[in-house]
Amino acid sequence: MSASPPRPSPPPTNDREERPLDLGIIRRLFGYTRPYARLRDLLVVLVLLRSAQIPLGTWAVARIISGPISRHDAHASLLGVIAYLILSASTELTFVYRVRFALRLGEAVVHDLRAQIYRHLLRLPVSFFSRTPAGRLIARVTSDVDVVRTGVQDVAFMSIVSVGNLLVTAGLMLHYDWKLFLIVLVMAPGLWLLLQHFRARLSRAYRAQQESFSRVTASLAESVNGIREIQGFAREDVNGGLFGQLIHDHARVNMDAARHSAVFQPLLEFNGQLFLSLLLIIGGYRALSGDMPLATLIQFLFLSNAFFASIPGLGTLYNQALGAMAGAERIFALLDSPPEWQDAPDATDLPPLRGRIEFRGVTFAYQPDRPVLSELSFVAEPGQTLALVGHTGSGKSTIVNLIAKLYLPTAGTIRIDDRDLAHATGASLHRQIACVTQENFLYTGSVMENVRVGRPEASAADVREAARRLDVLDLIEALPAGFDTAIGERGAGLSLGQRQVICFLRALVAQPRILILDEATSSVDTLTEQRLKAALARLIVGRTSVIVAHRLSTIRHADQVLVLAHGRLVEHGTHDELVARGGRYADMVRALAASHGLAAPG
Repeated sequence: MSASPPRPSPPPTNDREERPLDLGIIRRLFGYTRPYARLRDLLVVLVLLRSAQIPLGTWAVARIISGPISRHDAHASLLGVIAYLILSASTELTFVYRVRFALRLGEAVVHDLRAQIYRHLLRLPVSFFSRTPAGRLIARVTSDVDVVRTGVQDVAFMSIVSVGNLLVTAGLMLHYDWKLFLIVLVMAPGLWLLLQHFRARLSRAYRAQQESFSRVTASLAESVNGIREIQGFAREDVNGGLFGQLIHDHARVNMDAARHSAVFQPLLEFNGQLFLSLLLIIGGYRALSGDMPLATLIQFLFLSNAFFASIPGLGTLYNQALGAMAGAERIFALLDSPPEWQDAPDATDLPPLRGRIEFRGVTFAYQPDRPVLSELSFVAEPGQTLALVGHTGSGKSTIVNLIAKLYLPTAGTIRIDDRDLAHATGASLHRQIACVTQENFLYTGSVMENVRVGRPEASAADVREAARRLDVLDLIEALPAGFDTAIGERGAGLSLGQRQVICFLRALVAQPRILILDEATSSVDTLTEQRLKAALARLIVGRTSVIVAHRLSTIRHADQVLVLAHGRLVEHGTHDELVARGGRYADMVRALAASHGLAAPG
């Protein structure tokens, strides 16, 4: 058995916990209702109407009992009951439309919020996703948005109903007997102190609950993505233990939040019952002594019962509001996170590219003071094939990421067709670049849909012609439904080689001016690789191609070979020139030839 994993540390606290209901966040959240102002305003009218209807219904019952029923007036009692039924019917009709409109408004706000989060995520640089667990981002779009939905469609408008109910009821109580109402006012500070006592505890509990769920989601997403490694290294028990610890802690956090809520709610209810008993004692004494009419006492007690019955409901809404506030804080923290870089304000679209690539003294570091590339300079002319060679970690993939403007250089300049890439829009560059990597990512959908990702307007004939030129048409048609074959998540249902073939075809259908191949043939068998290379030899003509590869056959015919070591350019030239030079590249070639049982060049 493995040792128990360490308990995840609780999320750091912050000053928001001392003032959980932040009016700034509430205003910002309700800014999402502006596009639906007509629906929102109609909903406000309905909740205001309902907040008056509920106490009026209570008042009507008390009035009927203390009036015509106490006088034994059957006719007046019947009329009173009919009037009460009409009021109740209108109250329920208001309730039906209040719920319907609140659901529509909540769904509209959630739709816009999720769409904004998704658009924001798509604009963030690749570096953000390399350090942020996917599960945390999923939690923002799912659980956090769902609690915000509750805040918008339930808490906000039900709070108006409850507060309006309290105010109308209080007004009627004041009208009937101001002396008894003063007792209610004296009791109010006790309720306020109770609320203050639980406020900070509930705030911390709900924030911890949301953060704990985020950790569980992140761990689950990581395990699903890494299931091959988990099973391949027989880590099922170890990872199961780690996840079990996470869900154990999540259950503990949930129980902590539930425990605080379970104490808070009954205390509110008990206080209401205690206050009602006190009113009954004092009011009963006054009625017995003749200081107060019995009818007034009956009406006041009915109203006070409705008044105190609303308070536990407000406690529930307060708990939900804290949860919604925690979710909103986390969502807005994500939306407010500025990208580490973005297109310059003066960036302009690139015209159709010729494909000239130039690095001028480029330095790049993923982390400060740990450069991956150092003062790198080279030029690839339009139509040339540039091969990047070097040991793992030498900076090859970083170079292609910089060419594609997935990152910006820390220092130096990258120019495309003599245009500084820093002043060009990324979208106009990406439309003219196609990348095929060893990860061969595919979307859920058909083969045809995946192939058209880079050029949605391509016709079926265009796709088939590209497959024919790439010499893979027979491989695609051999799939169960040809181009209509359904692909599961991340290419499930296809072999690695089949996924790679589809990625090649996708890149070529896009008709790029710059083609990037990062270990692109690492997942195909030797026969398919030879077919692809023969086709690519024809298709890269007229395109600038940047190839990252370890196979000698892939780079032998490149126009330029850049040999990298620890982020620096150590050799530069054609394959034959570098072999003749007898340097680092020649040593690499001899090692490759020996590993494949081939005669060393030279």
